[in-house]
Amino acid sequence: MALTILGLSGALTQDPSAALYIDGKLVAAAEEERFVREKHAKNRMPYEAAKFCLQFAGIMPSDVDAVAIPFASISLGKKARWHYAKRYWYAPDRALDVIFAGNRHFHRYKKRIEWCLVQLGFDLKKVEIVPVEHHLAHAASAYHCSGFHEKTAILGIDGKGEYATTFFGYGENGKIHKIKEFYDPDSLGGLYGAITEFLGFEMLDGEYKVMGMAPYGNPNKYDFSRLAKFENGELVINTDYANVIGIRRHKENGKGFHFSPKLIEWLGPKRVGDIADAPYIHYAASMQKLFEDLSLQMIDHYLGDILRETGKLAFSGGGALNVKLNQKIIARPELKELFVQPASGDAGTAVGAAAYVSVERGVPVEKMEHVHLGPSFSNEDVIAACARHPAQPKWQKINDVPLEIAKILADGNPVAWLQGRMEFGPRALGGRSILGCPSVPGVADRINEQIKFRERWRPFCPSMLDTVGPQMLGSDHPAPFMTFTFEVAEEWKNRVPEVVHEDGTSRAQVLERKFNPRYYDLMNELEKLTGNGVVLNTSLNRRGEPMICSPTDALNMFHDSDLEYLVMEDVLVTKPNKR
Repeated sequence: MALTILGLSGALTQDPSAALYIDGKLVAAAEEERFVREKHAKNRMPYEAAKFCLQFAGIMPSDVDAVAIPFASISLGKKARWHYAKRYWYAPDRALDVIFAGNRHFHRYKKRIEWCLVQLGFDLKKVEIVPVEHHLAHAASAYHCSGFHEKTAILGIDGKGEYATTFFGYGENGKIHKIKEFYDPDSLGGLYGAITEFLGFEMLDGEYKVMGMAPYGNPNKYDFSRLAKFENGELVINTDYANVIGIRRHKENGKGFHFSPKLIEWLGPKRVGDIADAPYIHYAASMQKLFEDLSLQMIDHYLGDILRETGKLAFSGGGALNVKLNQKIIARPELKELFVQPASGDAGTAVGAAAYVSVERGVPVEKMEHVHLGPSFSNEDVIAACARHPAQPKWQKINDVPLEIAKILADGNPVAWLQGRMEFGPRALGGRSILGCPSVPGVADRINEQIKFRERWRPFCPSMLDTVGPQMLGSDHPAPFMTFTFEVAEEWKNRVPEVVHEDGTSRAQVLERKFNPRYYDLMNELEKLTGNGVVLNTSLNRRGEPMICSPTDALNMFHDSDLEYLVMEDVLVTKPNKR
């Protein structure tokens, strides 16, 4: 009998997702937001995502051996709840609550999972629900999916799970060993999130915008060291300023923030608007530097010996999406290979929990080599969506998609690209993308202003052929998921300026053909036309919206933006007067 494990995330009230392992193979995975068309799908359960996974695999709820959830009860005998109570002494109601009812959130979440399973047709008497600690699920999503066979250092950095905020451990012979955890409020991810709020973005959503803003500022103009320190093996966040609760929160218009009025006294008013200007660009740079410096110190302290022994590191949690930190980790001389879980945020814990349970039951899981794990659509589906759409779009089938689209791109036009299975995780990697030719001056600004409607200082990223990666990036480190930045070679900065950020780096995807042949062939054709096997790639969505899932979603976006070309499988949709 096949071992079938369904992972369901969503414990932290956002980013619910589902992942399905059958005999160690990740058959399907998807995020709820893509189906319900609501960014982060807050306060929802992964109903549509789970339904898709089961239908894609052609299985019934009764075929599932266990449902893994990435959240567990935490015993009062462990340090976590006492640490929380002690550090939040100034809010005695919270401190006492965590001692006497510290697993209330877990019990509420489990009930919601049970409700979701009933809606999906599960019999609760016959299905086993297996809780996995949140940071263990993150760790499993990194280690078990890395494909590393040597002893592997494991790092997890995020806001928080149940109580843990940071995980250090190692994997050996398929087993995960915990070395150390830090607990709320001592959270580097939480501190980054609090400063994200101060800089005018939403916590758990805008951290990558802070990272994009940082290169415009001077990290040495303001000393942020008072906010956090790492000494004697312990991380301590200064809760006079950040990671605050209750009475210490700064409040505006009835909303409480994760920083205090004392931060405002020190740094001035919270940023508003879309402009990246002083002093806020310097604050972003200082926060990024503090995050990098403390992360590297912690890695050295807890994982340095393992890295010097084997050179392998698996990294997950929201902090693993900080591509600038990852660039610094790769630069460490003892590091041979860094695997960053591509869905490092909480959505990826559905994969991690399911992988952990599979391995515990004796079935190892496959290395994660691509993230094309969501729904796909046939030409017939696409044509039917065009026929149903109120805008009555003009469409035609084309014979050689890579060649035809490469010509349109080389002429300077952005193209919306929906091909194959939808990606799992936050990055568009050639399944649901808006593409541009990176040697055409101004194409990035055009996509920003006319299509994405997002902040103009945000970088655009390149996808490239695996033959180009080592030349352009000066590195042969695997980079299939856009989870690292690299310094771009001088010659290439001039050749593809539209995908080089302010600091001379690019967050790159280096593609092997076997994982996405059509996307690879498009870059091949573009190389013949322009000399560069590189394409500008950004996610197929508008600001504040989830990535597109279906042809109908794509058509809605197409007709509500200035896009002029949309290719879905072999079907090219154009606006009037084009082609």
